Amino acid sequence: MILTVTLNTALDLTYRVPALTPHASHRVTQVIERPGGKGLNVARVLGALGYETVATGFAGGATGATLRDLLTTTPVRDELVETAGPTRRTVAVVDTASGDTTQLNEPGPNVTAAEWNAFRTRFTELLDGTRAVALCGSLPPGIHVGAYAELIRLARTAGVPVLLDTSGEPLRRGIAARPDLVKPNAEELAQLTGAREPHRATRDARRRGAHAVISSLGPEGLLAATPEGLWRAAPPAAVKGNPTGAGDSAVAGLLSGLVDGAPWPDRLIRAVALSAATVLSPVAGEFDATAYEELLTRVKVSEETP
Repeated sequence: MILTVTLNTALDLTYRVPALTPHASHRVTQVIERPGGKGLNVARVLGALGYETVATGFAGGATGATLRDLLTTTPVRDELVETAGPTRRTVAVVDTASGDTTQLNEPGPNVTAAEWNAFRTRFTELLDGTRAVALCGSLPPGIHVGAYAELIRLARTAGVPVLLDTSGEPLRRGIAARPDLVKPNAEELAQLTGAREPHRATRDARRRGAHAVISSLGPEGLLAATPEGLWRAAPPAAVKGNPTGAGDSAVAGLLSGLVDGAPWPDRLIRAVALSAATVLSPVAGEFDATAYEELLTRVKVSEETP
């Protein structure tokens, strides 16, 4: 099985409006609720691809109960740990005229020391039988910034490969714990390394401890610094739509390739194809299956010169 960790889960709300205008009232034409947070988006995509997937992290309050109810309609197994504080909400407002999305994210519950200890116990138990683990997203209030580094060390002790997808100080500390993969975007990579040039920043990040670094370049695809070389993968053309969750789908593609033992070019093709197919879907954590199959044959991969 594949284990995904979302310490700051969310109830994702997507509002669609004909046009988003500042300082104006809007009539919402569609409301969609989904279990959210980066790791849950990854888990839902993996489940849709047919992989046995387990999701853990935190959920609490009325929003947490709604999230867990929604999770029962997916192929993902719920191993979330209860918190006294309520799960946050994230609101995506989609302007149907332009296709642009405005995102509003709440901070999340204040997790207590006892709740963190309960989670660590659950996480350690779930590592038994896990083929790969993804640690995804922001940390809720109350969780120390070295939390991901701590979980990486637990996974490494159990012999389970780890993918880390976070930012800021949790990324800086996590990468020093030597995860197997990290997947920052260009801005997160620049904050980590101080370098803006993608090739240099990706290589610098790998020298900080990660086995492989896959940098998201937005619509330009992915750049990967791996033990086998430097690779670039890009969609065949620009894709318009809702980009929410596209990076999470890329993580799902990388994880599926990891557990299948696929070579790096194939892993990157899956990741870029899933990411683009998610942009074409109106809801985060879902992808256009027909577009995905078609894109698998059209994503361009090249080996880069350092």
